[in-house]
Amino acid sequence: MRRLAFYGGTFDPPHRGHFAIAEALLKEFDLDEFIFLPAFHAPHKTRTKPTSAYDRFAMLCLMTAAAENMSVSKLEIDLPEKPYTIETLPRLKALYPEDRIFFVMGADSWRDILTWREWEKVLLMTDHIVVTRPGVEINTDHVSESVRERIVNKKGGSAVGAGPNIFFSDAVNIDVSATDIRKRIKEDDPSWRTDVPPPVANYIEKYQIYT
Repeated sequence: MRRLAFYGGTFDPPHRGHFAIAEALLKEFDLDEFIFLPAFHAPHKTRTKPTSAYDRFAMLCLMTAAAENMSVSKLEIDLPEKPYTIETLPRLKALYPEDRIFFVMGADSWRDILTWREWEKVLLMTDHIVVTRPGVEINTDHVSESVRERIVNKKGGSAVGAGPNIFFSDAVNIDVSATDIRKRIKEDDPSWRTDVPPPVANYIEKYQIYT
């Protein structure tokens, strides 16, 4: 049984924080592969429209091209509709029936989990890894008691509830914001280049993605 992690998100743009999460979780969870899963458009984010899915896919490919055990999936961007996670996870389980799947989300996604369609069922489908952000305390008051019983803090302690585990990991101590990167690009602030891998920075500049 392989151990596969799928990291869903918009990755607009992919940055060094995303890459650091992949590197850290590969080691921390003894993963065989870490797979980025860019969303065509997150259905629960109705107020913002992301950059073209194909540009974001290309940037992720550039970021991971030389990285061992990292890849990018087109599963969500190839579908004609905007799939919810409740629809994506069964597809992943069907594609990898013999493997253990970990679904990775950031602290912001965990905070907004109640806005996800059938969120409690989502959290029962696979193991989940919630990556915390530096200086941001992760709250669990908004989820049900049955969900809280399945949370495992990697610093210690174990889940007592039945079902797949929800791991909280603080393995990455980098606080980089894609929103802030886009803002600095529009303001012609060159400091944004330090927060994205060089091939991604070159792609952004060549194709004027955020200007």
